[in-house]
Amino acid sequence: MRGPHNIIRLIRTGATLERTGAMNVVLDAFEAPRSLRFIAHALGKPFQWLGYKGDPDMPPATRALTALGPAYIKFGQVLSTRPDVVGNELAEQLRVLQDKLPPFSKSEAMAEVEKELGQPVAEMFSDFSEPIAAASIAQVHKAKLVSTGEDVAVKVLRPGIERAFRKDVDAFYFAARIVQLFAPGARRLRPMEVIEHFDGVVRGELDLRLESSAASEYAANTKDDAGFWLPPVVWSLSARRVMTLSWADGIPLGDNAALDAAGHNRRDLAERVLRLFLLHALRDGYFHADMHQGNLKVAANGDIIAYDYGIMGHIDEYTRRVYAEILFGFIRRDYKRVAEVHFEAGYVPANQDVDEFARALRAVGEPIFGMDASHISMGRLLNYLFEVTERFGMETRTELILLQRTMVVVEGVARSLDDHMNIWEVARPVVEDYIKRSIGPRAALRDLGKTAMVLARFGPRLPALVENALIAQTQKDDKKSNGFGAYALPATIGALFGIAATLIAVVLG
Repeated sequence: MRGPHNIIRLIRTGATLERTGAMNVVLDAFEAPRSLRFIAHALGKPFQWLGYKGDPDMPPATRALTALGPAYIKFGQVLSTRPDVVGNELAEQLRVLQDKLPPFSKSEAMAEVEKELGQPVAEMFSDFSEPIAAASIAQVHKAKLVSTGEDVAVKVLRPGIERAFRKDVDAFYFAARIVQLFAPGARRLRPMEVIEHFDGVVRGELDLRLESSAASEYAANTKDDAGFWLPPVVWSLSARRVMTLSWADGIPLGDNAALDAAGHNRRDLAERVLRLFLLHALRDGYFHADMHQGNLKVAANGDIIAYDYGIMGHIDEYTRRVYAEILFGFIRRDYKRVAEVHFEAGYVPANQDVDEFARALRAVGEPIFGMDASHISMGRLLNYLFEVTERFGMETRTELILLQRTMVVVEGVARSLDDHMNIWEVARPVVEDYIKRSIGPRAALRDLGKTAMVLARFGPRLPALVENALIAQTQKDDKKSNGFGAYALPATIGALFGIAATLIAVVLG
């Protein structure tokens, strides 16, 4: 850790936050204690003249982070997925953070491509455009393959971006340690955990092989989804710092005038984008976690095209079932069942009262369902739900926070296309279908089959495992009863029953 570098960087950060008016916005969002506020202002106010001015047309927080550079922009984007940490208001502000930076030159990009792929650009691409989009970590060029003449998009990491990020992340860790050392009351903000989460996200995005892998997995999961398409990865021209995809033209999903002029049905698009998100989250447990209009386009044939797979969400099968039951319970207005699901999943401590929790959930749901159908917000409902569960001692679950945040974004995209869409009517068939397939007798049999398959893999080792267990138990019992007595017999019988049960499960599987 380079102390002088970190101190200078933190002073400039504090000065920029003060100069742009973002300091109090950030401190308020984190509900920072008085001691931390004192330290933050001490680092910022005397040195305001060192701070960057930023774009005065932006809100204070986004203005400051954009002025401070790529690592800070990405930090803001990551924090926008954690309203549990920064609060809903700041998360909303950070969610629209501008991710546009001046591009680096075409010649630098070509040099990076040649260095990473080990071939001259002219041997791979017959044409290589100027940058068409530049973000905090990478930029995109349009190119044409020499081998087939196919148009492709080539994503290239910024030169030296890894080193620049490491320096800033180093300073973030330094700041987190200062907070923990000098403001013990701020430890509830989990500063080290926040920075570790950010560090993990950035490390993933700085290796485009991981994004290529995410794109490939996402495409495999969704290949049969009607009206949805992902540009395939050109693996032979992708590496750690370069990612090549087939080119896909389309109209941005946020350009309603262009969509209307092209004859696309916006109501159908609105319903489809919501259904697709729920389908991917529930069926696959793997969903695009940054589905805003900038990452979605509509092809000439009406297909929705998704781009940018740097932030993907993953939820395990058990969590999916819990989430589906919660949604389904609200759809049916069965608040007691929603409460029971929270307790069964261990989300709410067992020492809480389930009936009281159900009444609190009714207070959340009924006002919303009393609205006109076109104004019922699933994102708002989930937001209120988290507020209630927090009062009943529910611990933060990052996977649900990301799911809820993405739900809010997708709902916003859908409503921008058709502001009269009934969110719940569109969601109901997807959730009901998942419930039928995943909760009930068939699902139970399927789960037993999976369990049997796992046990079957241990089949060849079972005799030795049982023999070792019996020997260990016999030796233990000998110490207690000087022989194979009262303790050993139940253990032996139990082991035999275990073997029988395992063999039956394997046969049935």
